[in-house]
Amino acid sequence: MDDTPSTHDPLSADDEQAALPDVLDGRAELSEFLRTRRARLKPEDVGIPSHGRHRRVPGLRREELAQLAGVSVAYYTRLEQGNGRNVSAEVLGSIARALRLTDAEHAHLTHLAKPKQQRRKYRAPRRQHVRVALRQLLESMDGVPAYVGGARSEILAWNRMAAALFGDWGKLPPAERNWARLTFLSPDYRELFLEWDSKASDMVSYLRLYAGQHPQDPELSALVGELSVKSEEFRRLWATHDVKEKGHGVKRMRHPLVGDLTLAYETMHLPDDHEQYLCVYHAEPGSASAEGLRILASWGADTVHAESRTSQP
Repeated sequence: MDDTPSTHDPLSADDEQAALPDVLDGRAELSEFLRTRRARLKPEDVGIPSHGRHRRVPGLRREELAQLAGVSVAYYTRLEQGNGRNVSAEVLGSIARALRLTDAEHAHLTHLAKPKQQRRKYRAPRRQHVRVALRQLLESMDGVPAYVGGARSEILAWNRMAAALFGDWGKLPPAERNWARLTFLSPDYRELFLEWDSKASDMVSYLRLYAGQHPQDPELSALVGELSVKSEEFRRLWATHDVKEKGHGVKRMRHPLVGDLTLAYETMHLPDDHEQYLCVYHAEPGSASAEGLRILASWGADTVHAESRTSQP
């Protein structure tokens, strides 16, 4: 298990003023987010008869969305053009309901539309540490893969079962212990996740949500820039503007030692550090996947645990 802090040096006070440009251009991102959300709705989804007429644009028209939200067409047009000044929470709520946004999408819209009210003065990213008690908790979770992650998809600490399932992250440089990098740039992870497209979409959606809250984060800017250059799939998914909270679900994997696994996962955000979360994978009791985890535990108990101990600071 490892909690080696990031090797990136914090920016000095002078550097903060000349930091990398925002990951998100507020006006452009607000415009694109609203446009893509409107495009995914069909008239029949919201009870508007189409009468079989040919529609030149996908989804709802601006005037249809404005009517559903109870605002003027001119007002909504200004908002979709990126002008979110003086927009009220009530109006944003009406538009969110008309667009059928999820809670995560509604929060993202609020951050994009009201950046001056939502954005605090920029601070250099701090080094991330995992509490000793949390590392001890990971070690005690002997039968299930578990790890602590960060908001930019960093992998901060893990137990031996996570190393047995996902690979020995302790052998990677700290900067490469990142779910987004591994998902898009590592061939091994394309083979591990049977539904790789779903995993990739989730990773981008998590980063998009964080970017809306922290558009000046230089580490995120560097990560997005690197992946945009190296991965066409990442560029395509980033352009969809989808956002999503980390939560729970099921992942299907094909492990080189134990074969196919169907594992449920739960994500728990830490109360004392909202940028960190604990993710735990588990199998249905008595299932073939549970037997697969048992085999992994016995196989990795000596080799993986020894490696994880030597990688701790």
